[in-house]
Amino acid sequence: MLITGGRVLVDSGTYLEDGAVLIDGDSITAVGPRREIEEQAGADVPRFAFDGTVLPGLIDAHVHLAFDGGPDPVSTLQTSTDEVLFEDMRRRAEQLLHSGVTTARDLGDRGRLALRLAAEINDRRIPGPTIVAAGTPATTVGGHCYFLGGEVSGEAEIRDLVRRNLAAGAGVIKAMVTGGGLTKDGPKSHQSQFTAEELASLVDEAHKADVPVAAHAHGADGITAAVEAGVDTIEHCTWMTSGGLDFRPDVVKQIIAQRIAVCPAVSPHWQMLPRFFGEERAAAMFDLVRQMADAGVRLVAGTDAGVQRAGFDGLVPALSFYSHLGLPNASIINMATSEAAAALGLGSTTGRVAPGYRADLLVVDGDPLTDLAALKDIRAVFASGLRYEPNGTAQ
Repeated sequence: MLITGGRVLVDSGTYLEDGAVLIDGDSITAVGPRREIEEQAGADVPRFAFDGTVLPGLIDAHVHLAFDGGPDPVSTLQTSTDEVLFEDMRRRAEQLLHSGVTTARDLGDRGRLALRLAAEINDRRIPGPTIVAAGTPATTVGGHCYFLGGEVSGEAEIRDLVRRNLAAGAGVIKAMVTGGGLTKDGPKSHQSQFTAEELASLVDEAHKADVPVAAHAHGADGITAAVEAGVDTIEHCTWMTSGGLDFRPDVVKQIIAQRIAVCPAVSPHWQMLPRFFGEERAAAMFDLVRQMADAGVRLVAGTDAGVQRAGFDGLVPALSFYSHLGLPNASIINMATSEAAAALGLGSTTGRVAPGYRADLLVVDGDPLTDLAALKDIRAVFASGLRYEPNGTAQ
């Protein structure tokens, strides 16, 4: 298929005006000026022509397809059979796709259903984004998200869980390094869950298989421990302590030096946070993200879709948080495309409009470098070369 547009985003903040993208199967084969690529394609190639913008498909680096995004996602999960849950996860994956997300990283489910879903999408049996799934997240006994089945105690059990996830096809290993608010009867968000030796064994087992590790870490001590263990991404990274917040510049320098990506996992309804945390505390939490960005930390976009008030169509609203912090639109788009792809280990596969990359594309009216809200004006989504219209039809 030949896609022609008023502009094609070919690099960070750089448009090719009056450009074209040629797709063969699930891959991009050529990108260039419209006339040149039209001649290369020939007259018999199907065409999709419009006047808007072609850019890489978006990446949500933190979702939980097993949760429903309702007021009590844990209770909903616990009362669902695997059959019902899996059908719900199919619909949520399709919702992600229709919102412009062509790749999603699922960071914890029940019964490794996200891995099964990823296989169905990869085989083109159902529509959805490419899914990089963690399977069962590692947690302590009674720890954060223990109800997902990943309770472990000691290095031997940790290594065994990692191996089982890897054997099932996990593309990332998730460690609940600290507690979290979703688990009402578990450790507090600032509290650490694993010893340094346990974290080191988890990272070692994953890295032996060349699979990255994502660390759920709200607490400042947990963040520090995750960095020392050599994880690849830190989720949330809110720098909490029992008494407030503790931003640690020395640890931030390590995060930058080790090329660890941070996914703040911003809610689509981030404007509501002052209502829950208070104006002063919310402003302080927002400022910590700004400080990390200013320091040069690699930030990637994610929504924690599935938890309370976080649906599966919320990535673009969540990106407005970074506009609020003053980041330029080009950098924000990178966070949801090329930078996120690199953090997921897919930097040579997706996240760019370039020959040899997977044909994951978003076609929107307007100019998102000027107005980020243009990302919501979707004309079509291409996932692995298949075209999906906003009304849900695939071609």
